[in-house]
Amino acid sequence: MIEVSERVLLFIPMYNCERQISRVIRQLIPTMHRLFSEIIIIDNRSTDESQRVAIETLKQFPELPAKVLVNCENYGLGGSHKVAFNYALNHNFDYCVVLHGDDQGRVADLVDLVAKGSHRTVDCLLGARFMKGSQLDGYSVFRTLGNRVFNQLYSVVAGQSIRDLGSGLNLYFVQTLANRSYLRNPDDLTFNYYMILRSIADGWRIRFFPISWREEDQISNVKLFRQAFRVLSIALEYAFDRKQFLYKDCSRQSGQSYSATVIFENDSLCRPVPLG
Repeated sequence: MIEVSERVLLFIPMYNCERQISRVIRQLIPTMHRLFSEIIIIDNRSTDESQRVAIETLKQFPELPAKVLVNCENYGLGGSHKVAFNYALNHNFDYCVVLHGDDQGRVADLVDLVAKGSHRTVDCLLGARFMKGSQLDGYSVFRTLGNRVFNQLYSVVAGQSIRDLGSGLNLYFVQTLANRSYLRNPDDLTFNYYMILRSIADGWRIRFFPISWREEDQISNVKLFRQAFRVLSIALEYAFDRKQFLYKDCSRQSGQSYSATVIFENDSLCRPVPLG
């Protein structure tokens, strides 16, 4: 269980999630008082009604200590992570939880581990869709096979077992982010591939855990064959020139800030919220 002295930030990246974001927020109601000190939903310049739906849903639950932020530019999924990690460091949080806003993962899978204190023995807890105990609903056999192949490839080049390259349900010990090396990661969907390889190279204590994952009304932004080629090229680059890989800057905003504007803030942020 989270101790009163531990501050946990929940980061929900959102892009065109108007059909899912309300369900994601409703996942939090039974767990918020036990786990999250603050919730930030970061919208990456959605072109649908995601912002409106998120705000209207949060107004129904004023006890949630939540904010909605909008990136000042379209930074991509990786860029939204950078905004959130900067926020966690700048506001002295102890842990940062990532839960994607498209309602594919269940935050309850992570809450169970935190209740046992598992977060205190590692630098990150990474949700894995393809390990024993995980459940996939609506995920194609083709994509499952492709993910398993890449997991094995990355395990070989990294010299450590990797059970998932990026599921969208993770927890990070904020202190391990203090050198801000994540700012050199790409701003696009490959952010997590760089993140995990750099974390292993830095000697992080990593634990994967099984999760439930579903695909219902989500719209994927991934072009499968183009993405597969990109994922392969990243692994080969790490394998053949690791030093250059670890130190090069892949960011589109190199040397610039990743900033976001708060457009909504629930009343509960103005008063103490019990964590125990």
